Amino acid sequence: MQTGRRSFLGRAAGLASWASLAAPLWLPATAHAGAQIEEPLADAVRTALSSAILNNAPPVPEFDDFASRLQYLRWLGAMGDRLRRRVPDWQTRKELLQTIWYESRRAGLDVSLVLGLIQVESNFRKHAVSSAGARGYMQVMPFWVRVIGNGDPSVLFHMQTNLRFGCVILRHYLDRERGDVFMALGRYNGSRGRAPYPDAVFANQRHWIFDPGRPLTATG
Repeated sequence: MQTGRRSFLGRAAGLASWASLAAPLWLPATAHAGAQIEEPLADAVRTALSSAILNNAPPVPEFDDFASRLQYLRWLGAMGDRLRRRVPDWQTRKELLQTIWYESRRAGLDVSLVLGLIQVESNFRKHAVSSAGARGYMQVMPFWVRVIGNGDPSVLFHMQTNLRFGCVILRHYLDRERGDVFMALGRYNGSRGRAPYPDAVFANQRHWIFDPGRPLTATG
C-alpha cells in the first residue's frame, strides 16, 4: 500500500472487530466487532468526511486505456472465483467486488487490504451486526452516521453506503496515524496498539492479493 499518498480527506481538510483466526480463511458465523471509538473531530475534518460520504458518484470503473481495463477484468475474474463460496450469486458478487474496488481506490486504499478487513469483520455478510452494534460488510459503528451522515443507521446495510463509510473511516485513521497501517487498523477496531486485529486483517489480506500473471478464469 502507498502509505505516503495524501487522500481526498487530507487535501480537503489540510489535513470493529478482531477475530483470532486459526487460518486466514476461517471466520465464526457471527460478527464479533470491537468498537471504533468516537473521538472529537475538528470542524475541517468533519466537513471533509461529510463531503466524502455525500459524494454519490456511482461505482462504475473508468479506465484510461485497454490494458488497464483488461487488468481490472482479470482482477474481477480472480476475486470472483475466490469469493464464490461466500457469495454464490454471480451478479451480487460482481456488484460487491466492483463497489469494493471503486470505493477502495477512491479512498486511496489497497483493495486487498479492504477485502481482508471485510473478511475479518463480517465474512462478506451484508446484514452482519456485532454485539457492539457495528453494522454491515465493514462493521461501521452507528455513531458515524450521526457525526458525518444523515443520522439514519439503517443506511449502513446499503452496500455502497457501508463500503463508502468504511473506506472513508479507514482512510481517516490512516491519515491520523501518518500512514501506519497497523495503528490505523487498531483505531478501526478500537484496539489501537494491540496486535490481534491488525494481524488477522493482514493474514486475510494475503488471500486477496491479485497476481496479474495468472490466467483469467470464468466466474459465471
